Amino acid sequence: MRRFGIEENMKKLWNFGWGMYKKYEEGINYLFFGFLAFVLNYILYFLFESVIRIPYGYIIATALAWALTVVFAYWTNRRFVFKSNNKDMAAVWKEFVSFISARVATGVLEMVLMYLLVDCAHANDKISKLICQTIVILANYILSKIWIFKSKNDSAPKEGRE
Repeated sequence: MRRFGIEENMKKLWNFGWGMYKKYEEGINYLFFGFLAFVLNYILYFLFESVIRIPYGYIIATALAWALTVVFAYWTNRRFVFKSNNKDMAAVWKEFVSFISARVATGVLEMVLMYLLVDCAHANDKISKLICQTIVILANYILSKIWIFKSKNDSAPKEGRE
């Protein structure tokens, strides 16, 4: 007796899900590792902010959280998101410097936004951090896609492209 095709339906569902993942792998991986970086940044911010009890301590906490998160983000973006195959030290160095430069720019953006939201608009620093992180994650993806890992993505032929 058949079990109402549950196994066949599960296999179809699995194949559909896997196919969608493979189709949008870069974006899904970026969101996943971006979320992990967001969580790491937020946790580090809370830890540093609770330890640093001085005026404008949130700025120092933001800078420290950012620096540690950038190291994590470079490794995950290079390895799991954009899957850089650069082995030549000059190419790796260029990629690294570009990555760090982009992150410095978005790190400054985050600090300026935190200052504007917390000191100028008198918004809650925790909510402000959430808003700033959302903006920074989007900016980082765009910069990674169009500048840092561009040559790898443009030069590698993709399946289904003519």
